[in-house]
Amino acid sequence: MEKILVVGCRRAMDVSCVACSRCMVGWNRRDGEFSRYGADAQLMGILGCGDCPGAAIVPRLVQAKAWNAPMGEIPTRVHVATCIVDHCPHKETLIKKIRAKAGVEVIEGSHPYRPENVFGQ
Repeated sequence: MEKILVVGCRRAMDVSCVACSRCMVGWNRRDGEFSRYGADAQLMGILGCGDCPGAAIVPRLVQAKAWNAPMGEIPTRVHVATCIVDHCPHKETLIKKIRAKAGVEVIEGSHPYRPENVFGQ
């Protein structure tokens, strides 16, 4: 069974992305990068990157593992959320660190819900 961990931008998660709802809706609908999973896959959690410039991502991944390992919940894949992929100025370094240390497949992207424009109709 697939166990999915999503890594998102701490600033977006804390300030502008209300309850990470777009990732959650994408997961529930299996839209975007989540379309690869069947109904038996599980979302383990959504983890903030630790803030810019991503220096805390490795300790955060270790912490997530330590917190969930006693329950036998270990991610089989990590998704780097759309907020990082589309907007993070440190995304290359962040993704490189996650790939180096996760030990599982790392997928860039989560939900597909990007506005085409802000003021247009």
